[in-house]
Amino acid sequence: MEILKLGGSVVTKKDLPKTPNTEAIKRLASEVALAGPRRLVIVHGGGSYGHPLAKEYDIAAGYSSPRQLAGFSMTHQTMVELNGIVVEALLDAGIPAVSIAPSSFIVTEDRRIVDADFSIVSRALDSNMVPVLYGDAVLDSARKFTILSGDQLAARLATELGATRVIFGVDVDGVFTANPKLVKEAKLIEELSLSKMRGMVRIGEALSTDVTGGMLGKINEAGAAAEVGIEVQLVNALKPGVVNAALRGDKVPCTWLRR
Repeated sequence: MEILKLGGSVVTKKDLPKTPNTEAIKRLASEVALAGPRRLVIVHGGGSYGHPLAKEYDIAAGYSSPRQLAGFSMTHQTMVELNGIVVEALLDAGIPAVSIAPSSFIVTEDRRIVDADFSIVSRALDSNMVPVLYGDAVLDSARKFTILSGDQLAARLATELGATRVIFGVDVDGVFTANPKLVKEAKLIEELSLSKMRGMVRIGEALSTDVTGGMLGKINEAGAAAEVGIEVQLVNALKPGVVNAALRGDKVPCTWLRR
């Protein structure tokens, strides 16, 4: 079983409010279909749907004002909307996708998952479905509510369900020595050890609103899967054919995260 995490910068146009990257979503659905039937869970990020609202209402920090209650609901609802677009594209490609809302079965404590019924996802897999989850606004026992990142969710699903690999589809070829969008001389790191990663505090600075930590947050969360021996691969999901090739096990430009 594998996890495919599609970043918000892939499934949306992050510089345009509530704008899906429809072309990329449809292409990726086709690439998943062409890779053939498999036990697969798909998780996607919020991009220009969830992040701006979460930031405006400071949802990640937890409850501090009654005005946030509507913000919590709107953040969740806009993610439901984006998820519907992703699921519809997968269905159109012939994939038996089913939407599962993380907020319906996950509770966090101080922004970390502590209570979750992952058997819901497992049962969908056993029924030959492809569960499609997303970063979500969830209830939190310490903060009343918060934002659960799709990256934390993908890594936790991998460890709980015994995945062999997690593929993170991002908008660059992987992890670089500096932000490749800002530094022309940045070099792709083909293998990154967890110990080396922890010393690279400036890696992957986010260019647009991201309340869940950008590239550094992504590889920190992915480390939880890598630490237990699950293969973790970061690939460029905006390049046609890359996700399909990665799913089939072909070599692509990427970063492998190791223990």
